Amino acid sequence: MSIKKNIVRNTRSQIIKTARKLFSQYTYLGASMDDIAKKLRITKAALYHYFSGKEEIYNEVLNDAFDSLKKSLLAAYNENNSIKRLHKVIINYLDFGLKEKNLINFFTFKLSLTNLRVKKKIIEIKKQIINLVKPVVEEVMNEKLKEKKVSAEIVTIMLISMMNGLILEYSTLNKQLNTKKISEQIITVLFRV
Repeated sequence: MSIKKNIVRNTRSQIIKTARKLFSQYTYLGASMDDIAKKLRITKAALYHYFSGKEEIYNEVLNDAFDSLKKSLLAAYNENNSIKRLHKVIINYLDFGLKEKNLINFFTFKLSLTNLRVKKKIIEIKKQIINLVKPVVEEVMNEKLKEKKVSAEIVTIMLISMMNGLILEYSTLNKQLNTKKISEQIITVLFRV
């Protein structure tokens, strides 16, 4: 019985991995169940054996991608001061976003999806990203800004929006992005450091 469970787990994992690449390359709307099945060299019926549909696969892809982003952002917490932590958060977010550009770009557009469950999932992930970045922003604000006229949440949303805009701009133009240099510039603009 455990061999069968391993086969199912491995097959589901392979489907998610392949779908993640396709969604990252073509977006949720641009990749179909047929595309995923063809890439895996299986029938669409076999794909439906493991998942009820594209929405379920996409939810798993979003969970998988968010887990990767979360680990990357949390790794920045190990830096020894607030500015280094913020630099690492920005660099890690930008690197992730450039790799998974269409998953990140999907978060930046007005969510006009008719599928409310997918829309709700994306909103939930956006909130979780804000909650991961906000403590680092808050720490820098407390140390570097004398006047506290702006909330840390607003600054966090501005930071994430800046990064999403850069990811969109650079990926659309197929230009290289020096994430270390951009990180320094963002911090200078936001915190006058």
